[in-house]
Amino acid sequence: MAQPTTRVEFREWCLRKLGKPVIEINVDATQIEDRIDESLSFYWDYHFDGSQKTYLKYTVTQLDIDNRYITVPESILGAIRMFPMSKGLGLGTGIFNVQYQFVLQNIGSIVGGNLLNYYMTNEHLQFMQDLLQPQAPIRYSRHVNKVYIDTDWSYINVGEFIIIEAYMIVDPVTYSDVWKDRWLQNYTTEKIKYQWGSNLTKFVGMTLPGAVQFNGEAILKDAEAQIAKMEDEMINSYGVPLADMIG
Repeated sequence: MAQPTTRVEFREWCLRKLGKPVIEINVDATQIEDRIDESLSFYWDYHFDGSQKTYLKYTVTQLDIDNRYITVPESILGAIRMFPMSKGLGLGTGIFNVQYQFVLQNIGSIVGGNLLNYYMTNEHLQFMQDLLQPQAPIRYSRHVNKVYIDTDWSYINVGEFIIIEAYMIVDPVTYSDVWKDRWLQNYTTEKIKYQWGSNLTKFVGMTLPGAVQFNGEAILKDAEAQIAKMEDEMINSYGVPLADMIG
C-alpha cells in the first residue's frame, strides 16, 4: 500500500504494522491519537527534519507597545534574534550612503583587485554600529508564545515591521510528506505498542478458554526497549549537531 499522506492513513499504517486486522490491537482510538501527538512532539523537538528556520514579519500595534512584547504562533519552537529596526547610525541612504560614497571614491583600487581597504572599512562601520546601536535582546518561551523585546519601545511606532529569525515546526497538516518519515512511522508504532502492552497488563495471570493467557508485560517491555533505542538513535543520528562553544 502507498505511504500515508494524512493523519488517518498514518494511524492505520501503524496499526497494520502491529498486526491489524489479523491481530486485535487493544488500544482505544483516543489513546492512539495521544501517542501520535506524543511522537510528533518528540520529532519536532529533536529531528533535523522536524523544524525549519523562518523569518517572521510582524506589524506593530499599539497593544504591542503597551505590552512590550509581540505574540507569535504556537508553531514557533524558538526565537533567535530580531533584525535592527533603525537605519543605523545616520550614515545616509541612497547615493549619500557611506558605503556608496566610499566605493565611488575608491572605484579605481576596487576594480584593480584591492578589496582589503574596502573590507576593513566595512568591518569598522559594522563595529561602530554594534557598539553604539547594538541589537535589541529578546526573550522567548514556547510555552507562552510571546517574544519580549528589551528595548526602548518609545522609538517603535505603530505600523512598523519587526522581523524575527526563528525556528518553526514542520506541520504535517501543511506538509503531508512528514507522514512518510520512516523514523516517525516506526517510533509511533512502538508508542502504540507500548500503550497496547500497558493496557493488557491488567489481564496478567488471567486464563482464557483453551488455556490461552495474555502476555502484556512482554509486549510492554519489548516496546519500552525499542523506544529507548530509537530515542538514543534520534539524539546521535538524526538530531541537529550542537554548535561549538568557546569560553
